[in-house]
Amino acid sequence: MHKIFLLLILLFSFFPTENILAVTNHIPNYEPIKGIYVNAPNTKKPQFNHYLSLVKKTELNAMVIDIKDDDGHLTFTPSKNSPYYQASHPYIKNPKALMNSLESNHIYPIARIVVFKDRILAKAHPNWAFRTSHGVWKNARGDSFTNPFLKEVWDYNIGMAIEAAKLGFKEIHFDYVRFPEQFEKFEHTLTYKELSFNRNIARNRVTAITEFVRYARQRLQPYHVNFSVATFGIVTVIPEAHGIGQNFSEIAANVDAISAMIYPSHWTGLKGIRKPDLEPFRTVQAYAKVEKYRLGKLRHQPITRPWIQDFTATWLGKGNYKIYGKKEVEDQIRALHSQGVDEFLLWSSTNKYTPNVDYTPY
Repeated sequence: MHKIFLLLILLFSFFPTENILAVTNHIPNYEPIKGIYVNAPNTKKPQFNHYLSLVKKTELNAMVIDIKDDDGHLTFTPSKNSPYYQASHPYIKNPKALMNSLESNHIYPIARIVVFKDRILAKAHPNWAFRTSHGVWKNARGDSFTNPFLKEVWDYNIGMAIEAAKLGFKEIHFDYVRFPEQFEKFEHTLTYKELSFNRNIARNRVTAITEFVRYARQRLQPYHVNFSVATFGIVTVIPEAHGIGQNFSEIAANVDAISAMIYPSHWTGLKGIRKPDLEPFRTVQAYAKVEKYRLGKLRHQPITRPWIQDFTATWLGKGNYKIYGKKEVEDQIRALHSQGVDEFLLWSSTNKYTPNVDYTPY
């Protein structure tokens, strides 16, 4: 089966990307997307009413909602015949009511699918995961990753994305589309299946991720949804990240929107900025200039919609972080706008967003 799959991948590579891609935008009267992340438990009332109010009273117009969460749960209960029934958890009690609420309030719904980080699937199918002599591999935080080389894993995740599309989400947003961090340093200690795309082992990982994104795009086209992927910010400013398998340009060429995670707190330095978290405007502007250059080289240029920071990174230690509030969030938005970028997604893992922010502070 894998030989046939590899043959299909090679066949697709001979065709120009533009012939494969659908029209980028399926939204009538399209407006730049400005969204917030809402985890699945917070779709319950009364919490959800707070996020509805925030979006309705501001320039925000979108929500990114977990449909496959960081553990690997489908966040609503499908039919008992669904292959995802055992992996589901009823965080979203009434998906239909949720979608009706988003539609009636003119909020653009984006389904977040956490892809290869998946504790649930790794436990259910150890052969689809990275393994040590003691069992399924886990990182220091206790997370397990499934194997991005396996088509079974590809189809499993795309199937969950299709569930989201059937619910009525207008966009599928893939996160954790990568190998574990620093994978190249410990891969020799692991057991896992690897497809041989070429002789360069490091390049194999990049090819696996790129081809997964291309394949997912193909599979989702019949459902008339937009397709976006989150990437590490650092991947944009280096040629490619062999360890985790991300090449910014190759991923961007196969999506409708690219969402680099450009939180100032996550940089150790950028363009001479020694403490990026203290300088959100300069950091984001410096990043956006690099991204503009790389996207400008592509024949198919996706919408750029970065993830920006609405949290305080106290873990950086005294003197290396600042409290993020209204000015810091607006500074990031202004920095993007200075480079022609008017779309963004706000990240707060706790879903606590700064009040009274002007989301168009140009």
